[in-house]
Amino acid sequence: MPLTATADLMGAASTANTGQGAFNIIHLETAEALIAGAELAGTPLILQISQNCAKYHGGLEPLALASMSLARQSAVPIALHLDHAEDPGLAMQAVDLGFGSVMYDGAHLPYNENVETTAKVTEYAHSKGVYVEAELGKVGGKDGAHAPGVRTDPVEAVEFVNATGVDALAVAVGSSHAMTERNAALDLRLIAELHEALTVPLVLHGSSGVSDHTIKQAITAGMTKINVSTHLNGFFTRAVRDYLNTHPTVVDSRKYLGAGRAALIPEVSRLLTLFSSTPATAGAGRASTASH
Repeated sequence: MPLTATADLMGAASTANTGQGAFNIIHLETAEALIAGAELAGTPLILQISQNCAKYHGGLEPLALASMSLARQSAVPIALHLDHAEDPGLAMQAVDLGFGSVMYDGAHLPYNENVETTAKVTEYAHSKGVYVEAELGKVGGKDGAHAPGVRTDPVEAVEFVNATGVDALAVAVGSSHAMTERNAALDLRLIAELHEALTVPLVLHGSSGVSDHTIKQAITAGMTKINVSTHLNGFFTRAVRDYLNTHPTVVDSRKYLGAGRAALIPEVSRLLTLFSSTPATAGAGRASTASH
C-alpha cells in the first residue's frame, strides 16, 4: 500500500471525533512492531521519527527510508511524521525525503520567534503538499523542563494558527513527556475550549502518562492525534530484560530484540483500537489504567 498522507488520516479522525494514534519509532524493530500492531487492529497509524531518534542513528535518512519501505508493504494505511524537530533544517529535510507531515517545535522560543520560524517551515512544507504540526504552550518532560502551571491559552492559540498557517497544534493541557506512570491529570475543559476556538486538530503529547479512561475523555473533548512513545518502549524493554534473564548465555541480538518486538504488537493493537473507537463504545469494560 502506498504511503498515506497524514492529512487524510487526521481529517478522517477529526471528522469522526475519534483519536488517531501516532507512535514513535526507536529502531527498525519498533517500526516493524508498530506496523504489525496496526495491521492486527486493522486501523491506520502515524509512524513518528523524532529529532532525538535521528540524532541517535546519525541522521534522518536511513531510518526514514527503511520505515517508508515497511509502510509500503503494510496492509493498513501508514503515514510517516517527523516529531519534535527543533531544527527547521531537519523539518525541511523530512519534507524533501517524502514525509507526510512534520512537527516543527518552536515552543522553546519567544512567541514572536516561534511564529516567524514556524511560518517559514509551514510555507516550505505546504509548497510540497506536506502537513505541519506545531506546539504552543510548553509540554513538559523535555530536558527536565516542566512547569506544571503552564497551559496553552486559547486566544493565543488562535492567533498563532492564523499567523503560521499550521495544520495541527500540539497543546499543553497537563501531560508531560517520558512519564512511566499513567496518572497525569488533563484539563478537559481547556481541551474543549481549544477545540471550540480552533479550526485545526489538537495533538496530545506525553500520552504515555495518561490513563486509557482520561485519553478517551480527551478525545471526546476534542483531542485528535494521540502521541505515545514511553509507554510502548516499556513493553519492548521489559520483554528484552525478561529474555536476557531467562537466557543469560544468548549472544544473538535477534533473539532478545525479537522478543521485544513481539511483546509490543498486542499493546499497539489495543491502543489503536481504543483511540479509533467511537467515544460511546470504546474500551467498554476493559480500559487499562495500569502503569506501564
